[in-house]
Amino acid sequence: MTTTQDDDLHIVRNRTFDQIAIGDTASITRTLSMDDIALFAVMSGDDNPQHLDAEFAASSRYQGVIAHGMWGASLISAVLGTRLPGAGTVYTGQTLRFLQPVRVGDTLAISVTVTALEPRSRHVTLACRCVNQHGAVVLDGEAQVIAPAEQIERARATLPEVRLHNGDGTRRLLEHARTLGPIRVAVIHPCDELSLSGALDAYAAGLITPVLVAPRARLEAVAAEAGLSLAGIAIEDVEHSHAAAARGAELAGKGEVEALMKGSLHTDELMSAVLSASAGLRTKRRISHCFLMQTPAYPRPFIITDAAINIAPNLAMKADIVRNAIDLAHVIGVACPRVAILAAVETVNADMPATLDAAALCKMADRGQITGAILDGPLAFDNAVSIAAATVKGIVSEVAGRADILLVPDLESGNMLAKQLEYMGDADSAGIVLGAKIPVILTSRADSRASRIASCAIAVMLANHYRSTPP
Repeated sequence: MTTTQDDDLHIVRNRTFDQIAIGDTASITRTLSMDDIALFAVMSGDDNPQHLDAEFAASSRYQGVIAHGMWGASLISAVLGTRLPGAGTVYTGQTLRFLQPVRVGDTLAISVTVTALEPRSRHVTLACRCVNQHGAVVLDGEAQVIAPAEQIERARATLPEVRLHNGDGTRRLLEHARTLGPIRVAVIHPCDELSLSGALDAYAAGLITPVLVAPRARLEAVAAEAGLSLAGIAIEDVEHSHAAAARGAELAGKGEVEALMKGSLHTDELMSAVLSASAGLRTKRRISHCFLMQTPAYPRPFIITDAAINIAPNLAMKADIVRNAIDLAHVIGVACPRVAILAAVETVNADMPATLDAAALCKMADRGQITGAILDGPLAFDNAVSIAAATVKGIVSEVAGRADILLVPDLESGNMLAKQLEYMGDADSAGIVLGAKIPVILTSRADSRASRIASCAIAVMLANHYRSTPP
């Protein structure tokens, strides 16, 4: 049967043992990119700096970044599994010799050639070679496989699209926070493994000096079960979670801690203690929550607010929510943040309150009631983050496509947006509560270790800022 190149792109075929002869050969060609190296490192867990750190690699014997040796070996596997013998092949053995390094930009021709056949077991032996663009053999060896007995022909699978995100923003955030020194943090009722380990991770990272406010016996039981050490950690023994929240707020009010961190209690229980008159932690501002996020699809970190505290904020509440987010942007180094006030449409509509609030907030900024940022709205989400989308719709704006802060209409929309970006957009995230005299690290049970540590890093930066400029 005659096949076209287009068929090869869409159809998987193989050669059965009976169709294979000594001397048969097949090959593919691949050019190595830095993304290939990074992706292989992620998949294998091999983060040897020889492959990922250009500065380190420059001083090595190879004088530059090189591919993992097994990257070339994986391409041999690709030829065996897709070309010769193809689909249905079972690997039984492989020898390899790594003869020369493979560098970014090198193009390899990867070939296999049949050298022996064993009919009774359908075993096939193949010589394997990877040759670079200069004709030098960089890898060779011998593979043993069991060839398929039946013909296979089917549509090729659609491979998932993979985006690589190096987490550089999170790394730089942590590096900067560490230079400021650890802050004393009351961790409120960390009576499960996730919240306790999160606090201890931040402690190990040099970000916080934790004061664990919880029933001591329960805390020690959790630590023992999880294999966590509480050696050298201060513990405030209280009866239950409500008492823990009250005691933590009291410690913050007296200046004995510079931040609070949520453990395994409900958010409203902690925030009620923060807002109580006896704690003395309230300011003139409305308390609100900010998610600091970074996603591979957007070129800068951005803030989503409010997605955790204010359910259906009115205009006055939104004004404070914006002010809090602007303060956070300044602390993390954005001198004049661009604020996109989100709605479903980018025009003012009397039947859509979010658009009216957006217009009013922009006018408040024009009159100096909100300062330190550039505001625009209403803007639909696509116009806020995509210059192309804004251009198509004829929107001329300093904010459109370049937003640093996304003000959402209500908690439900903000919460869904943040979680969609995190779980489907590969976004890194950190969360913090502003508007009180101290930052409140408001973590979720589902938050990753990295998210919890990043939230602590933001708290460190805010606490240091509040020393000279109290909220």
